[in-house]
Amino acid sequence: MTQRLDYRALSPEGIKGLFAGHAHMAATVPRPLLDILWVRISQINGCAYCVDQHSREAKEHGASDRKLHHVAIWWESPLFDEKERAALAYAEAVTRLEHQRVPDAVFEPLKGLFDDRMIVELTIAIATMNAWNRLAIAMKKGAPA
Repeated sequence: MTQRLDYRALSPEGIKGLFAGHAHMAATVPRPLLDILWVRISQINGCAYCVDQHSREAKEHGASDRKLHHVAIWWESPLFDEKERAALAYAEAVTRLEHQRVPDAVFEPLKGLFDDRMIVELTIAIATMNAWNRLAIAMKKGAPA
């Protein structure tokens, strides 16, 4: 796949803004959770570049190969705890907004597992990854060989 445009070179300030959000999320949301959310969001969106990058980062932060393989089927896997399951369900609902809203049945479990600020931070992390995915997909930035 040939990249359409080099978005980093053409809009360095725009990319700097996206990276600022990225850095904030990495400092705010526990990294193992953030990694699996970003992998799953990127899988849903079909962003090869982001799946590759965030899978590698997840491994650097201690994720096992097995757990990374299970991200695609997290709802059937015994490898995810209650917080991870709630956050993954929420990430899927927020990512797939095209024909729905985020159901109360997905949002309410978060309230018992995360404080309000962390729910907002998770939502920003999900929105940020969706933005990165859309940019990489639109510009055809594929996974490195």
